Amino acid sequence: MTQSKTRTATVVMAAIAALCLAACGTPGSGPAARLPTLDGQPPKVVAHRGASGYLPEETLEAYARAIELGADVIEMDLVSTKDGVLITRHDPNLAISTDVATRPEFAARKKTIQVDGETQTGWFSNDFTLEEVKRLGAISTDAERPQQFNGRYKVPTFQEVIDLAKAKSRETGRPVGIYPETKNPTYFRDLGLPLEDKLIAMLEAAGWNSKSAPVFVQSFEPGSLKYMKGKGLKTNIVQLIDGDGIDMKTGAMTYAVPVDRPYEWTKAGDRRNFDVMVTPAGLAEIKTYADGIGPWKRYIVSIKGTIGADGKAIDVNGDGKINDADATSTGPTPLVADAHKAGLFVHPFTFRNESRRLPADYKGDPANEYLVFYRLGVDGVFTDFTDTALAARSTWLKEVGR
Repeated sequence: MTQSKTRTATVVMAAIAALCLAACGTPGSGPAARLPTLDGQPPKVVAHRGASGYLPEETLEAYARAIELGADVIEMDLVSTKDGVLITRHDPNLAISTDVATRPEFAARKKTIQVDGETQTGWFSNDFTLEEVKRLGAISTDAERPQQFNGRYKVPTFQEVIDLAKAKSRETGRPVGIYPETKNPTYFRDLGLPLEDKLIAMLEAAGWNSKSAPVFVQSFEPGSLKYMKGKGLKTNIVQLIDGDGIDMKTGAMTYAVPVDRPYEWTKAGDRRNFDVMVTPAGLAEIKTYADGIGPWKRYIVSIKGTIGADGKAIDVNGDGKINDADATSTGPTPLVADAHKAGLFVHPFTFRNESRRLPADYKGDPANEYLVFYRLGVDGVFTDFTDTALAARSTWLKEVGR
């Protein structure tokens, strides 16, 4: 062997040895440590309805605040006005998130109807023109959250939110994504106010109808997502997966109208519940039309309460209420791993700071809940408190050497 070949062989052997040492190093060590997310990148922080922990949800002010706090993506629900404009409200029933009940000029529009099989009384977006909606003020939907901003902010159109995201992206120099949901799509389709074609057209006009665009389109109804995909939607598509509650004795998911199954299934006589979606077969079906899932977080980590001799959950902390704070978290299910195996990313919902929503073993610190989910490899989280989610993500990234 010549001296040149000997030198080359020595270099190769040294490189192999270095690779072996790197491979045998501490998990998570070194700059090349791969994260357990589907793409190996840090999980996205999705501002659920904006900074809804601090300001009335789904307003431009809530979205702007979430972006200021550092959200990667802002999330919005889309419903339709009477004149066919997409606005950002979580519910068609405006009584839930606006001050419409205090407006005497609209008193006669109060009615009781069925929305996705649930009887509701209130004022509904499809009975109001955009001009009328713009007279209303948004209100907080949680009594434990700040109330001093009630009525101060208006209900935005989806176009206004797109414009805000683009403006803030330019202003901050970082991409700000959007995460629109077709809300109650069967309800609006039956009224002659379908959401899907308008959503696609608006994304096209924004130059955001592509897989590389900072857009995730979500729905609880597979038919809505399949329709949009068939009509040329090219963004990331996300199947949402809901449930009603948790049996505190067993930790099992419970189901009740209207969050037992996609409403289109109910209309078609399909009696299956959302849980069929989290099986390997269900995930494989979702992969045929979607890129990811947005499950209620209890499908990944559930909770169990302390049960008394009467078979009922005990009010452990003695606050007179039975809620998550009286329970402890259970071991994780294989959902994240199963979804990743199917090629689907996982964005669970919704993470919140209030103590009543945190199992006792998290010791009142919401960061402890985020850390559990980040360690499991979730690809993003829906949160009402962007800053808390980002702080916990920073802690976790340091933990894994990133």
